[in-house]
Amino acid sequence: MVDTDLLSIQEARSLVRCARTALAEFAKADQEQVDDIVETIASRAASQAEALAKLAVEETGFGKWEDKKQKNLLASEIVWNHIKPLKTIGLLKEDKEKQILEIATPAGVIAGLIPSTNPTSTAIYKVMIALKAGNAIVFSPHPSALKCITATITMIQEVLREKGIPENLVSVMSYPTIEGTAELMKVSDLILATGGPAMVKAAYSSGTPALGVGAGNVPVFVERTADIEDAVTKIIASKTFDNGTVCASEQALITEKVSAAKVKACLIAQGGYFLEGEELQKIKGVMERGDGSMNPAIVGRDAQTIARMAKIDIPANTRIMLSEETEVGPKVPFSKEKLTALMAFYVVEDWQEACELSFKLLKNGGLGHSLAIHSGNNRVIREFAMKKPVSRLLVNTPATHGAVGLSTNLSPSLTLGCGAVGGSATSDNVDTLHLFNIRRVAYGVNSIGIDAPPVQEDEIDVRLLTEMIMERLKAI
Repeated sequence: MVDTDLLSIQEARSLVRCARTALAEFAKADQEQVDDIVETIASRAASQAEALAKLAVEETGFGKWEDKKQKNLLASEIVWNHIKPLKTIGLLKEDKEKQILEIATPAGVIAGLIPSTNPTSTAIYKVMIALKAGNAIVFSPHPSALKCITATITMIQEVLREKGIPENLVSVMSYPTIEGTAELMKVSDLILATGGPAMVKAAYSSGTPALGVGAGNVPVFVERTADIEDAVTKIIASKTFDNGTVCASEQALITEKVSAAKVKACLIAQGGYFLEGEELQKIKGVMERGDGSMNPAIVGRDAQTIARMAKIDIPANTRIMLSEETEVGPKVPFSKEKLTALMAFYVVEDWQEACELSFKLLKNGGLGHSLAIHSGNNRVIREFAMKKPVSRLLVNTPATHGAVGLSTNLSPSLTLGCGAVGGSATSDNVDTLHLFNIRRVAYGVNSIGIDAPPVQEDEIDVRLLTEMIMERLKAI
């Protein structure tokens, strides 16, 4: 009988030791060599984007391969184009006027925690930003996505061998367990955590510096001045992208009473189906587990699959299912994060009420993450921007695509920080700039009053007298 937990712990230690040896070799590479390696990995990953996407869907059952392919391209080509011009190795800057040098120092061996919802894309993205900053990385994959993540790392290791770099610079655990992951986090230098709240909390509790992200429970407000048809099109495109597996996808749509009928009509015309009565109760029955947490069986599933699970019939063209809600809280399933084709629908009197409701929804599981708004009123947009506890306010764009940098100029990223309010160490879209430190060399330029103290007159006389006496004694 094999104790898998002990095997996993030992594997974590061994992989980190091997990564440190490989890192010593990688440290000899200059910026040009590092960029060549990372660019080749981006190209290879892009060429395998479709195959890896299909493998991920086949193994996990989550999402759509067409959208996972797009995420793989985001993680490879788009991330590379963003980080390509960045200087990350050696001397970064020399300020001759202030006499300060800035030198990049890699974090070291990074522990990369990978979720099952975005497995191959997150692995590619983390390799790209880690190696660009001069680090090694060891992955702890979600057990249900082990095969596709391992295939991704194997592809990357082939590139490293071709470039004469030890393949252990990037590695993945083959026995992922809770105990092994805990050990990996303990013996690494930095943790890059993407996943559920419990895993992120464990990362921050490990004693190792960590960059983790919180849950997303993203409200979207369709304000009365918005182009409603365009807004609904973007919301549905975002919510159905990879069947809602991106944490930045919209979870609750808020609209004003004055435009609610039009918003609802547009939703129905584009494949929205409003649940009522027994149908709604049956869907609620499959949404959560006994403890009130999201049922993993519904994650990343399309509307028809969820309907079959709940044993209800819905129109063939249904893309998302909605529930009209008035309350928010832990006992209201539709008011929480739902990484699938389910969404809450709220009607309010005005934007001020929408503002308050958005805050309640964020407090119910999405503080610090993201909020979306569709509006032509800049004053309202600014009010939301000034008062909402989020790290990203996404304006007139699909929340999923906007948050990860596909439809906005935000840094392309699959790890979205939630700031202190969301329990994260950063509010940024995490990229390679977060994975190295800067050593500053500072030359002294000010005397700050430490010149030699003036000698008193009487001290001068004594000194001169002593010198004269000594000279006389020598002459005797």
